[in-house]
Amino acid sequence: MNLTPRQLDVLVAIRNYRHLHGYAPTMQELADQLGTSKVTIFEHVGALERKRVLRRDKHKARSLEIIADELLPDEERSTKLPLLGNIAAGAPIEAVENREDLDLETMFHSKHGVYVLRIRGESMIDDHLCDGDYVVIERRENAKSGEQIVALIDGQEATLKRFYKESGGKVRLQPANKSMEPRVLEADRVKVQGVVIGVLRSY
Repeated sequence: MNLTPRQLDVLVAIRNYRHLHGYAPTMQELADQLGTSKVTIFEHVGALERKRVLRRDKHKARSLEIIADELLPDEERSTKLPLLGNIAAGAPIEAVENREDLDLETMFHSKHGVYVLRIRGESMIDDHLCDGDYVVIERRENAKSGEQIVALIDGQEATLKRFYKESGGKVRLQPANKSMEPRVLEADRVKVQGVVIGVLRSY
């Protein structure tokens, strides 16, 4: 796309923000995320508009839209892994008759959109979600009691917990760690940002 490294950073930041929130960032949010000034962001966005990879409605705060056909550099790797067979403890591998691929993007596809977060801490360890694991999140604003969710508390603190509806207009955010206490909060203080649909772990 003939972009500078900083222009690529801006595009990646816009894409990631849209995946996480479901809408585009403001210029100030982009500046804060990239550690630069709002004026500099306006300059980069203007250059990206001229290169026809970004579109913006000057009368709307959250109108940034990536329109380039090419993939961004971090999207060019394949999400497919070879699927060679089935295995059970104590039995030989049952080979797959025809060569198949396990496509992670297809496996975790959702019409609502998905994104991945890396876990930090051990508050969900009893659910086998460990520090360093990657959780696949389906972007949703509603959850059922018992689901593992990404919760945004008071618009500032993001946390991964099990979600339960309580009486009196409250919700309980339950850690999966016997040494930690749940948090019971007014429902309007908690915004559901997504629900866990998968976990990835490397050794």
